[in-house]
Amino acid sequence: MQYRTLGRTGLRVSEIGFGAWGIGGGMWQGEVDAESMKALHEAADLGVNFFDTALVYGEGRSESLVGRFLKERKGNLIVATKVPPINRIWPARAGMPISEAFTYEHIVASTETSLRNLGVETIDIMQLHVWDDRWTERDEWKRAFAKLKEQGKVRFAGISINDHQPSNALLAAATGLIDTFQVIYNIFDQTPEDALFPLCLEKNIGIIARVPFDEGALTGAITPDTVFPPRDFRNDYFKGERKAEVFRRTNDLRALLGREAATLPELSLRFCLHTPAVSTVIPGMRSAKNVRANCGISDGKPLSDALVARLRQHAWTKNYYD
Repeated sequence: MQYRTLGRTGLRVSEIGFGAWGIGGGMWQGEVDAESMKALHEAADLGVNFFDTALVYGEGRSESLVGRFLKERKGNLIVATKVPPINRIWPARAGMPISEAFTYEHIVASTETSLRNLGVETIDIMQLHVWDDRWTERDEWKRAFAKLKEQGKVRFAGISINDHQPSNALLAAATGLIDTFQVIYNIFDQTPEDALFPLCLEKNIGIIARVPFDEGALTGAITPDTVFPPRDFRNDYFKGERKAEVFRRTNDLRALLGREAATLPELSLRFCLHTPAVSTVIPGMRSAKNVRANCGISDGKPLSDALVARLRQHAWTKNYYD
C-alpha cells in the first residue's frame, strides 16, 4: 500500500481508503455484519488506514461497526465521518438557508453522537455532509468547528461537496478553515480538475475522491439487462435508457485496457490516483474480495501521460442523481 499526505492535516493516508456507506445496511437489506467486519479487518491487513463513514449511513450502524472494528484492531487508524443536514436533503437545494442544514447546536450534537457510535474521544476528520458556498460567511459552522477542536473532539474540519458540484466549495476553500474536501471524481466526472484541484493544491487542502466507479457504472458490470435488488437506489440511478448508455460507454473504455490496467475497476482507481491533488480514493467495500481487488492497485505504478490523455476523451457531463 502506498501513502499520501492529506493536505495541511499532515496525516499520511492510504491511497485506497475504505468507503463505509454500504456496511451501514439500510437500502442493502440482508447485509451481514460479520462480512462487513471481515472486510474492515482485511483492509487493515492490506495497509488501509483511512476509513470514511457518516452518521446517516444506516442511522449510525456504519459508525457503530467501524467503532467495533477500531476497538478490536487498535493502532494508528484514521477515521472521517459526517454531520448530516437537519432536513436530511442531499444535495443542499440552491438557496436553502443554512438553518435548514446546520446550526451550531446540530453540528455539536451530531458530533457527540458520532463520538459515542465510534467509541473514540476524538474524530480525525468531521465533515459537513452537504454544502452551499453561500454559507461560507455564516458563523454557525465556524463556531461549531472551533469549539469542537478546542475541546479535542475533532482534529480537522472537512466538507463533503454536493454531487457533481465541485465549484460549489471554492469560497469555503479560500477561508483557510477547511482542511479536506470530499468530492465525486472519476473517469466520467473529471470536473474537479478545472478549479477545485488547483485551488486545493495552492491552499494545501486534502482531497478525498469518492464514487470512483460511478455507482457501479465504471466496474463494467452494468448491462441493459441488469436487474438490481428491490429498494436498491440504483433502480432509480440507472432508470430508463441509462443502463444502455452506460454499457455503451464502458465498452468504449475497454479498448484502453492492457498492460497499465487489466480491468475497468483497476483503470478507474488508477485514474483517480494519477493526480497528486488526490490523497485517497474511497471505493465502497462490503466484502473481503472487494477489498483485495481494490487494494491491489496501490503499487506505485502511475498511469502514463498517454493513457491519461486518452481517458480525458471519456469525460461525460451528466447527473444521474437528479
